[in-house]
Amino acid sequence: MQINRVFVNSYRAVCSAALNAEDLFKVVCTQKSGIKTSTTFYADKTVGIGIVKVDLEKSLLEEIGTVLKNSNLDNFEETLLVIGSSVGGMRLSEEKYFQDNSYKNINPALHVIDSISYKISQKYTFKDDLSFSTACTSSANALGYAYEVISKGVYKNVLVVGYDTLCKTTVGGFYALGVLSANRCKPFDKNRDGMNVAEGLGILLLQNKQIDTSVEFCGVGYSSDAFHMTQPNPEGAKKAMQNALTCKGLQPEDISYINAHGTGTKANDSSEISAIESLFGKSVPVSSTKSITGHTLGAAGALEAILSVVSLQKQIIMPNSNLEYPEAEGMNYVLKAEEKEINYILSNSFAFGGNNTSLLFGTIK
Repeated sequence: MQINRVFVNSYRAVCSAALNAEDLFKVVCTQKSGIKTSTTFYADKTVGIGIVKVDLEKSLLEEIGTVLKNSNLDNFEETLLVIGSSVGGMRLSEEKYFQDNSYKNINPALHVIDSISYKISQKYTFKDDLSFSTACTSSANALGYAYEVISKGVYKNVLVVGYDTLCKTTVGGFYALGVLSANRCKPFDKNRDGMNVAEGLGILLLQNKQIDTSVEFCGVGYSSDAFHMTQPNPEGAKKAMQNALTCKGLQPEDISYINAHGTGTKANDSSEISAIESLFGKSVPVSSTKSITGHTLGAAGALEAILSVVSLQKQIIMPNSNLEYPEAEGMNYVLKAEEKEINYILSNSFAFGGNNTSLLFGTIK
């Protein structure tokens, strides 16, 4: 039973395309990508990749400080911290290993998934913390959990952090799966050839009280289809979106826009667009922002939630960049930024193992 409404009251974003949320929304709308061709991680492997131009670990604490400064809070002592990350502190461990040619000096506290909350807790005091690692749905699930505990009256304030950095292990893992493109990815295009792995940071302060700039977090839908270790199932994606609609008692025609997971891989794109067409038909506007930001893995859900919130605040639908030859003809792919009345947005995140999460955001009613 829902006791409280849930509002997004502050947010910060850092990724390869921009160093703040306002600039990120602008580059998405003007289709200026942060993806660059790189051989940084493996000299014999050329990949399109999204590398942040600043120290992401330093930015993590700075951006949390900015959220606190911009909030109605004096501190975080009555706030729950929820982290979403796919790889945790793997980059630091990897750097230490190659530096020492040994694993013995790796600090376990800086390696595991809750290494991010460990770092944050060195500077800020939270009521408690929790970490999610569910691959590419990590921060979407963190946001879903935050929605649950606020709506049920367990917490009044929850700070959600989506965070992932890149390292050889991460890049090499996706390369071994054969899903990395050497160029900027092309979500939903017939000629797509893979994704762009990237790093990023997304922070959202969720509260049970509305402020002037609030966007409502209206619900979350989950599914776990367990269809295949890496291949998605359209029915799982469809179920997650259906469950999100149920939270607010909405019908498919109530959705103004879908911010798709849209990675640019053949398996994901065809599965997701099939699920969208099955539930919504072909008229709902759809786009993916990953040709601009890259796929930021565990941070993707948080970053795309922020973009959805800004989209609602500005009443502008974001375009699907780098789309020339749509695979599914007749779908309403957004090809350029469009001013339009937007009431509700679904933001999708899907992960290996059939873990699917769909977040529902809306204007204040």
